[in-house]
Amino acid sequence: MKAANNRSLELSEAESRRLLARCVRPEGPLTPDEALDRILPGDSLELLELLPRGFADLLIADPPYNLTKNYNGSRFSRMGEAEYAAYTERWLDAALPCLKETGSVYVCCDWRSSLVIGPILVRRLRLQNRITWQREKGRGARHNWKNVLEDIWFATVSADYRFHPEAVMQRRRVLAPYREGGRPKDWEENAEGRFRNSFPSNFWDDISVPFWSMPENTPHPAQKPEKLMAKLILASSDPGDIVLDPFLGSGSSAVTAKKLGRHYVGVEREAAYCAWAEKRLELAETDKRIQGYADGVFWERNTAALMKKHRG
Repeated sequence: MKAANNRSLELSEAESRRLLARCVRPEGPLTPDEALDRILPGDSLELLELLPRGFADLLIADPPYNLTKNYNGSRFSRMGEAEYAAYTERWLDAALPCLKETGSVYVCCDWRSSLVIGPILVRRLRLQNRITWQREKGRGARHNWKNVLEDIWFATVSADYRFHPEAVMQRRRVLAPYREGGRPKDWEENAEGRFRNSFPSNFWDDISVPFWSMPENTPHPAQKPEKLMAKLILASSDPGDIVLDPFLGSGSSAVTAKKLGRHYVGVEREAAYCAWAEKRLELAETDKRIQGYADGVFWERNTAALMKKHRG
């Protein structure tokens, strides 16, 4: 029995079949219109070849980290460093031709796979930054430091790219309020407290991994939060742009793109994950909320005002 406040997504077999009927594997190359707002079931290396050249504005990739892990029955086995580098080069070479010259790329990785992926991106793209995400969840370790950080590499196809820092401002509590002429300087006060909107940095400590009390949560073992995806999408795309994800998983990038008025194209090999993604996209038709993002700003973890705003 699920706890009363366990809001994780569950699907019946009948509903899964209904949702999977929307995920049709293309038989040949797709035009841009045919590719838009679709989840393509199958292997990324095969299906990326069928997508239009130069049509996507933003590539968000969350490939399997070089760890042995079970993905709903499919096992990804840890490789040697050279083999993982070759795997990374193959999927990048398949995905990058789909991007426009003004396109941007974000690649998620853990600290070990980051050492492999970063140098490969340098050879193919203009590397702009490395974001460190403190996901605030990890197993304790007796013989090493507990790992609670992940990397997100940010790169662009050319020097001409979109970046909107004003769209990803973070609202932080003010602990030492400074006044000028008796008035708040760069902060505001309301019934919930004192806050300042800050420009984003490349260290993100305001995003938790999805957990069972969050409606976006699924049984996927490596699901990314919608709040994280919202930062990437708002910063590096415009409304109506196309977001491509070759490792869609349970659909966080596609769902967030839809909620923010962008188009999406996702590739995912696991049927169960495709069904979960389609269900989340269906729910996004009527619920555009992104936990942790409200009033055009990103709130700190566990901010009382935000919890009150989204209670229930």
